[in-house]
Amino acid sequence: MMGLRVFAVLGLCLLLGFVIVCDPASAQDREVPYWASLRYDEVRMRVGPSEEYPIEWIYKRKGLPVKVVRVREGWRFVEDPEGIKGWIARSQLDPDRGTMVVGQGLADIRAAPAASSALRWRAEPGVVGRLGGCREGWCEIDVAGRNGWVNAERLWGIETLPGDE
Repeated sequence: MMGLRVFAVLGLCLLLGFVIVCDPASAQDREVPYWASLRYDEVRMRVGPSEEYPIEWIYKRKGLPVKVVRVREGWRFVEDPEGIKGWIARSQLDPDRGTMVVGQGLADIRAAPAASSALRWRAEPGVVGRLGGCREGWCEIDVAGRNGWVNAERLWGIETLPGDE
């Protein structure tokens, strides 16, 4: 009887260890603040870190960048590009860096990181994309498979934060 209990406890410990090691969301367990983006087309922001708290906002912008400023178990306290803050479940966030075009008027997307480089297209404020590298005041952005370089002053979500890798 005692041997069966020991076996059951060991089995449970191995299972828990496997879950902890293999949990892909654990990649988001890092020093705050750090950048993330919304994983799905619809993400709910709550007033507290649990599904029991009321929904404050429903985002309908997959890829929208957010700044994670606090962590509590499976929840992240985030700030969006407009300064709105609230709690989002960790599973709803993508650890990949996103960025958003900000400012007035259209932003030039260029072939290389220079104002004299060929113009590829122009993006409206609010356009979101994956952030590539930044250098010399320019950042590479991928918007639905279209790549180009944008003046860093026209992007939100590019600041290097302590928790970014």
